[in-house]
Amino acid sequence: MNRVSIVGGSGYTGGELLRLLLAHPEVEVVQVTSRSHLGEYVYQVHPNLRKRTALKFSDPGELQPVDILFLALPHGQAQEKIDEYAALAPRIIDLSADFRIHDTAVYQKWYGKAHAAAQWLPRFVYGLPELHRAEIGAAQYVSGVGCNATAANLALLPAVRAGLVDLASPIIVEIKVGSSESGAEGNPGSHHPERSGVIRTFSPFGHRHTAEVMQELCIERVTLTMTSVDLVRGALATAHVAVNPGVTTKDLWKAYRLVANENPFVRVVKEQRGIYRVPEPKILAGSNYADLGFDLDEAGGRLVAMCAIDNLMKGASGSAVQCMNLMLGLDEMTALDFPGLHPI
Repeated sequence: MNRVSIVGGSGYTGGELLRLLLAHPEVEVVQVTSRSHLGEYVYQVHPNLRKRTALKFSDPGELQPVDILFLALPHGQAQEKIDEYAALAPRIIDLSADFRIHDTAVYQKWYGKAHAAAQWLPRFVYGLPELHRAEIGAAQYVSGVGCNATAANLALLPAVRAGLVDLASPIIVEIKVGSSESGAEGNPGSHHPERSGVIRTFSPFGHRHTAEVMQELCIERVTLTMTSVDLVRGALATAHVAVNPGVTTKDLWKAYRLVANENPFVRVVKEQRGIYRVPEPKILAGSNYADLGFDLDEAGGRLVAMCAIDNLMKGASGSAVQCMNLMLGLDEMTALDFPGLHPI
């Protein structure tokens, strides 16, 4: 049995991690830390975990050695203490953005300051199994993934990997996101009277997750535009892409089926009838699946590529547990086979 702990367990991603790990047959959760909720039962913050655990939030300064340490801290905190955390566990999975970007100059450009532990950046593998399954399986240190970057990367992955995209042309990815992306701490924009019923573009250009798409798919001309919609969970990426001359719908079917066949959590959704003909985040709530879809204007050479995910699962905690499974040599679907609910 592998002993695991969560540093920073009072947020939404920490709660999802705990929910998944408590049901995992190969791990024992030893500690969950929180300064603001020190001494409280974890189910007082995560009420869905009543009768699932008697753990209380512990002091992050009193961490015990474990086999795997999950870091679910606000951005900037993990890099400040990474040496201390590495002394406590041979394997670390960090859910923040601290170790996603490999190049120090790129990190400084997108995050506005120098990295506090730049020597650690090359030691972390980017934690999206669909891109780095083999490397994750052999890694000691794995970064988290940006939820918006995950939706964009998976939407584009089949066509880019198959060489069907005109990479000299701009790629525009519009991403609709739910309110849980803002985290558990309230702010004026996530206050319910202000957030309810919203369709609000809050980042037309320059969102930090853009750097992850550029890095992971090796593309330069990409723009992510972020829009809040009236959901709690969920992200839907819709990418507008120019394809190479002669690309057909048959070519795209081949590319998307190949990626779906290689990855247990990727599904292609392109139906001719029914309600759910294209990917929709709603039915993925609580699930680690990513639903991909596409449509092609063959005459105009334009592709619309879609990806729906639960931002807290495939965009954060679900992918982190998937990475842990690979690091431990387990079936990567262990404790992650919940398919979502319908209706919801």
